Amino acid sequence: MTDTTTEVLPPRSEPRAPVRRSLKSRPVQADRVFRAVSYSAGGITVAIMLAVGVFLTARAGDALSVTGISFLTTQEWSPETGSFGVAAVLFGTVTIALVAMSISVPLALGTALLISEIVPPSIRSFLITLVDLMAAVPSVVFGLWGVFFLQANIIPVSQWISTYFGWIPIFSVTDATGQRLTDAGAFTSSAFIAGIVVALMVVPTQTSVMREAFSQAPLGEREGALALGSTRWGMIQAVVLPLGGTMLGLGRALGETIAVVMIISPIFSINFEVLKTGTNSVSALIALRYGEASQFGLSALMAAGLVLFIITLIVNFTASTIVARSRSGAESN
Repeated sequence: MTDTTTEVLPPRSEPRAPVRRSLKSRPVQADRVFRAVSYSAGGITVAIMLAVGVFLTARAGDALSVTGISFLTTQEWSPETGSFGVAAVLFGTVTIALVAMSISVPLALGTALLISEIVPPSIRSFLITLVDLMAAVPSVVFGLWGVFFLQANIIPVSQWISTYFGWIPIFSVTDATGQRLTDAGAFTSSAFIAGIVVALMVVPTQTSVMREAFSQAPLGEREGALALGSTRWGMIQAVVLPLGGTMLGLGRALGETIAVVMIISPIFSINFEVLKTGTNSVSALIALRYGEASQFGLSALMAAGLVLFIITLIVNFTASTIVARSRSGAESN
């Protein structure tokens, strides 16, 4: 006999439409509070910065209306006679900052590489704490150290540099007639000495930023560079070497006040000889002349402060841009 039983299949169910779920979850109350506080803090910071700029611009209006663009080219500082400008003090500010950078950048770079790449973890935390404590030392302490210890011990170094490298104009020390000076008194209170003190003050800041950039360098990029035959220094130079720390240190060096005031011998003329006695800076000018200035003199000081504010702002924004675009912050698997 033939089996004629047929198998009854269950009815085919209709395909269900895919359930669409939003990947974006609703923020909880804590997230809303955190976002509001973060936006508020950022807005307040920008508002304060703008308020400082507006205040300096408003107070500097009287002085700038008298001098105009010559404020940037005049070396003399005599608001009472109407002849004043920031050419000399601005040149001194940049000179001290450049001397500081030439000393601090190698020190900070070497220290950051030592902490992040060489020393074992057991010593690393101690060195990080030591560098952070150095950043907490007050400026007046650095100034006292520079006046009573560094200056007497660095003058022979300045004389040696002037003797053997005096053929380079910035390292020569001469009088008004062009005769070379060798007396120790000609080498005191110079931009070179002030720059060394400022360099030691900005080293902790630069070291911290560089060390942070080194620690954020992606492991994949490090291993890839080494796997392709790169030396350890080549890997460091190509993968983790930052520039933002240098710019942030420059921003602080431009505005350093107390230590510079204690060391320099203020003059109001452009001095191209960094080893020679006499220099000035915008911050030192404001600190020294603020107490005795007239109403118009205060306006002139505010104008000098506005110039320094703009320069520092440009330097810090440049540093922030470099840090943000650094390859050390890139993601790598």
